[in-house]
Amino acid sequence: MPAVNQNPFGEVRIDLREIPKTLRKELRPALKKTGDQVAQAARARASWSRRIPGAIRVKVLYGRRSGVIITVNRKKAPHARAYEGIAARMGNASSFRHPLFGDRNHWYTQRTRPFLHPAAQARRAQVQADIVKVVAAAASRRGFK
Repeated sequence: MPAVNQNPFGEVRIDLREIPKTLRKELRPALKKTGDQVAQAARARASWSRRIPGAIRVKVLYGRRSGVIITVNRKKAPHARAYEGIAARMGNASSFRHPLFGDRNHWYTQRTRPFLHPAAQARRAQVQADIVKVVAAAASRRGFK
């Protein structure tokens, strides 16, 4: 059975490199479905934005960085990182500063509005259970114990 690791940001990591390639094809749709559930919750939490919900994508990757990754396209929603509070989280802040319309002489403070991290945290246990169940079922169908 692949190793399951967690980190403080709510990521659930399963080392998919240990799974044979034939099983990976079978797992991909189920892993994508699980990631889509988190992405849908993040879209709902970011419904205040016109661009962020449409910029959220789910990818299933294999290799060195294997797993389900939920990203926000920075070209479609460049403000998503600031609102998520990624840079602010390093200092545990709940706001960010920016110049208004590029005027670097006048800076404004704005509160963060996290959407991706809270969605991952809220669904963390369910996602982990779903992924472990899918991996175990696929492995048992292939004769692994």
